[in-house]
Amino acid sequence: MKQILSSFLLLLTTTQLSGCASLGKGMAEAFLEKQQSVDIRVCDIRGKPFDGLAPFLGNKQGKMKVLMVHGVGNHWPGYSTQFVEKLAEELDLPVMSAQYKNISLTSRFDSSKNLGNLRINRLLSKDKSRELMFYELTWSAITAKQKEVLAYDNSGEYAFRRAEVNDLMKKFSNDTSPDPIIYLGESREDILVSFGQSLCWMTKSNWTDLPDDVKQACSFNDDTTATNMRIDQYAFISHSLGSRIIIDGMQRIASFLDKRDADFAEALKNKEIPIYMMSNQLPMLQLGRKLPDVSNQKAAYCQPNGEKYNQRMLSKTPIIAFSDPNDLLSYAIPHGFVEKYLDSRLCVDVTNININVATIFDAFGLGKLANPIDAHVGYDTDNRVIALIAKGIGNQNTAKIVNDRCRWVETVD
Repeated sequence: MKQILSSFLLLLTTTQLSGCASLGKGMAEAFLEKQQSVDIRVCDIRGKPFDGLAPFLGNKQGKMKVLMVHGVGNHWPGYSTQFVEKLAEELDLPVMSAQYKNISLTSRFDSSKNLGNLRINRLLSKDKSRELMFYELTWSAITAKQKEVLAYDNSGEYAFRRAEVNDLMKKFSNDTSPDPIIYLGESREDILVSFGQSLCWMTKSNWTDLPDDVKQACSFNDDTTATNMRIDQYAFISHSLGSRIIIDGMQRIASFLDKRDADFAEALKNKEIPIYMMSNQLPMLQLGRKLPDVSNQKAAYCQPNGEKYNQRMLSKTPIIAFSDPNDLLSYAIPHGFVEKYLDSRLCVDVTNININVATIFDAFGLGKLANPIDAHVGYDTDNRVIALIAKGIGNQNTAKIVNDRCRWVETVD
């Protein structure tokens, strides 16, 4: 209804400007709801086949583990609840742990730091033969203090002077716009340490071994991290700025692992870890940044006969990038971007998914429109996005909604 109301307000404005103020609200809402009943939203996929999470849930030796990293804006632990419930339904995992576990993240070198929260949930099939461990990183506590400088602008002293829709847009901007700027400053290192700590806990422990309701740091220099990395399966899910955090976080880990945690680094070299990027912003967030230390050398690092193959970080990093063209903050990954701007040691392959997660309306012949906010935040509740993450494309498990509603162009090397 929020989407319909937003679109209605815009329609009402345009009709008033064109001398059609007599058009009733009921008629406008009926028109919008009729259009919404016929879903013609685009879903175009271009890339290699990928399996999604489903094939790895029955891992007999280890576990399937997924880490979600949010993007811009203030978030609180539990932000992924709706996504997790929809994912569990798609994967037929109706059993959940009675209580989730929480770890307050901190630095190994400064335990006074608050680096956010890691929440862990356990999802199981009815017969307990299939399992998914879901890790939710909430890092926005790191930037919240700095964003207080804009709090006055959300107060009644200023907010009441704006039109209602403009006030909603301004508050959304005040909440989200500062984070990419802050990330380029001193807080960047803390955010990357937060990601690194999350990955460490993700590999270090299984459900029964995980601590709960503690503030504690994790170390990769532990036999269990290397052992689990060899037998467990991993995936990342991100939104907007979270995609940049994962890429930078993995590159940061690569810079010190070989020297300090050789066993874990060796285990990581044989892993394929996909990243499902919702509202992908990698091209925009590359602006003004220096190039990675290692680039344009994918063949040397990622081909078994390459001269630097033993120096790779991962065997492969598939990036599945979801972008709604009506999302003002989202971008597809263009040809040549990976080679120039991403670390060659990650061995990245890209699948671009051009998908409308916001409904598109015909504004009474004035043109088509979609709510840009819905287009930015709607990925993690879209059934096609959920199905693609759960079951992929180009395999026998691909979901019916994907086969019916998405067009796939397979690419080859």
